[in-house]
Amino acid sequence: MRTTKAARRLATGAALAALALVSACSGQGAHRANEAIGSKPPAQPQVDQARVNVLPGMPPVQDPADIYAADRPGLLSPVVKDFPSRVYVPNTNSDTVTVIDPATYKVIDTIPVGRQPQHVVPSWDLKTLWVNNDLGNSLTPLDPRTGKAGKPVAVHDPYNLYFTPDGKYAIVMASMDRQLVFRDAHTMRTVKAVPVSCYGVNHADFSRDGRYFIVSCEFSGEVLKVDTARMAVVGQEKLPVHGSMPQDVKVSPDGKRFYIADMMANGVWVLDGDRFTKPTLLPTGKGAHGLYVSRDSREMYVSNRGEGTISIFDFARNKLTKKWVLPGGGSPDMGGVSADGKVLWLSGRYDAEVYAIDTRTGKELARIPVGSGPHGLAVYPQPGRYSLGHTGVFR
Repeated sequence: MRTTKAARRLATGAALAALALVSACSGQGAHRANEAIGSKPPAQPQVDQARVNVLPGMPPVQDPADIYAADRPGLLSPVVKDFPSRVYVPNTNSDTVTVIDPATYKVIDTIPVGRQPQHVVPSWDLKTLWVNNDLGNSLTPLDPRTGKAGKPVAVHDPYNLYFTPDGKYAIVMASMDRQLVFRDAHTMRTVKAVPVSCYGVNHADFSRDGRYFIVSCEFSGEVLKVDTARMAVVGQEKLPVHGSMPQDVKVSPDGKRFYIADMMANGVWVLDGDRFTKPTLLPTGKGAHGLYVSRDSREMYVSNRGEGTISIFDFARNKLTKKWVLPGGGSPDMGGVSADGKVLWLSGRYDAEVYAIDTRTGKELARIPVGSGPHGLAVYPQPGRYSLGHTGVFR
């Protein structure tokens, strides 16, 4: 059947409109993927709000099936794209931060900081690195553009540091004070101190929607569930192994499970965060300690500090697939993955050294002497729109 001129014009117009709509949507998505996250979160598109009902003010979840989608190689925020690539190592016994050039594996600087620095933590807006001087009761700001230290900020008992997903608050893990202290993310002024009944709060991670986070309590073998907006503990349970010492916490790419390393249970607890039911134990190795997600979100690296190994967990297969052994042993602790995903960097807590490990083969690329008691090492910059704290938890 032949069409009339009017019908042909109508069909052509509809096709052009559809093409324009597709182009507009593609452009908007590309812009969102590369935009900088500044001091104020961007407006959230309705489509993302409908898919994941996030904490108000939190940047939208780009992919509900993979919360680490913004952490792919090359996705550096404009905020950090000109920062030199460095590895920052806090030495708890030397009261210094060792700075390593990852391109040469050479130490290029040693920065004096406060007493017993535990972790180097990227700020939510990606602009500052905070050194947690635990016994010095202060945070030392480092400028990642210049590598220079600024004036310390008085903060009591800052064992570790996290940021709420909306960028409003820093959360100090005040381990000895037995508190979670919510502070203004920029001034570090106390907003609310939340007492806890467990001992040794130290590590955490947030749910996919940012509305709660799970906290490990090292010295009492417990975990907490905390409501982010209310700043209140809403759940607490004892881990079902006597003498448990839970450490690092990471959420799965789909947000359905939390993984909690336990250095005395010698494995990783798997917890349903939403239901907060009894977790199950996945044995990995002696002294399981740090947890790091690969750049493709397929695997998680588990540092087993007590035996000098790294276990590889496959998220999709829900099983351990490999174990890398450090030649000559070691004490792999905390660290992070390089921006391109090719190197896993870990501190050697009891050996005054840092390990660089090839993530494709598990081969040790370098073993670098640093100060005494290296702990919460940070690789910086890394891909991501914003930081949730610790040694670099990016979304």
